[in-house]
This record gives sequence, C-alpha cells and structure tokens, in this order.
Amino acid sequence: MDRPITTGIHGGPVAGMILHRHALFVLLILLAAGLIEWANGRSLLCPCGHVALWTGTVHGPENSQQIADWYSLSHLVHGLLFYGGLWLVARRWPVGRRLVLATAIEAGWELLENSPIIIDRYRAATMAWGYSGDSVLNSMSDILFMIAGFLIARRLPTWGSVALGLALELIALAAIRDNLTLNVLMLVHPIEAVRIWQGG
Repeated sequence: MDRPITTGIHGGPVAGMILHRHALFVLLILLAAGLIEWANGRSLLCPCGHVALWTGTVHGPENSQQIADWYSLSHLVHGLLFYGGLWLVARRWPVGRRLVLATAIEAGWELLENSPIIIDRYRAATMAWGYSGDSVLNSMSDILFMIAGFLIARRLPTWGSVALGLALELIALAAIRDNLTLNVLMLVHPIEAVRIWQGG
C-alpha cells in the first residue's frame, strides 16, 4: 500500500497527502529533465571547476551555474504561485498530484529556458546580457527551490504566502534590481527605461 510521506490539513486527509508514488514521480521528472539538458549540451557543473552552495555575483561567470544564486528566490516564488494556482483550479486533487504537476511545469520551463531561443531572448531583452544558460546542477536546484516554495505555501495561510512572495520579490529587487516580476515583464514586453535602470 502507498504510504503517506506527510499529511496536511488542506482539503481533508486524502487531499492533504503526499504519497511515496508522488515523490517517485517528482524524482523521475527531475532525472528526466537533467538527462535531457545534459543530452542537449548543458554542462553538468559550473565550468569554473568547483561546486559552491551560493554565488551572489549576478554578472559573474558562476551565476546560474552553482547550487543557488539570487534567482533562486524567483523559483521559491514559482512554488508559492503554483501551489496557489493549483489550489484554485484543482483543489480536489491530492496535494501530491498537484506537486507532481507543478514539478512537471517547472521542469518544462527549465528545458525551455535553456533552449537557444530563450537564451537569445534573455540576452537581447533582459539584464542577463551574458547569459549562456544554466548548468544542470543549477537547473535541478531551481526545480528543488520551486518544490520548497510549494511545500512552504502548503503550510502557510494565504496571507502568509502572499507576504512571503512579496518579501522575496522586494529582496531580489533591492539586491540585484531584478526579480520574477521584472524578469517576466522584460521577457514578454521589454521596456528600455527598465533595462537602463537595471544596468545601473
């Protein structure tokens, strides 16, 4: 019998369970995404030759190559948003199934983000002028940060998730003049004044 890894109160005892099979699906999605990125030529680790838990230099060669950077905050926000969005449209689903779907969406975005068309778009329209794509390590870490955000949102009241999301966006804005909101804006509809401001 499939045993729960953890239980929650949102949506009752069944809807609140994350079962072992859900965790297995999440792991399989991570593995598949990593293998696809590697097969597409992404480097497994930072080309710098070492692994670091954190890099804080946005325009440095290790950004988007190590385990965490300032953009990891955006992936936490992804998790908060995915939890809220899936609760609105699929609240009858067990939370584990919603987590699997959120992971698949995030993994799909990571694959798209590391495709030539999006890399070129980032270079042309956003502050990521020298962006060349993520390492597989960083990309998998981004998915794990999304999962962390999803699980945090599961435990927080709605107002807590909103407050945390706003705080993460403001922290990133203050630290690097970029965040998820600006990233999406500049990717979809670039504004030259924002680009100049981000360039400092």
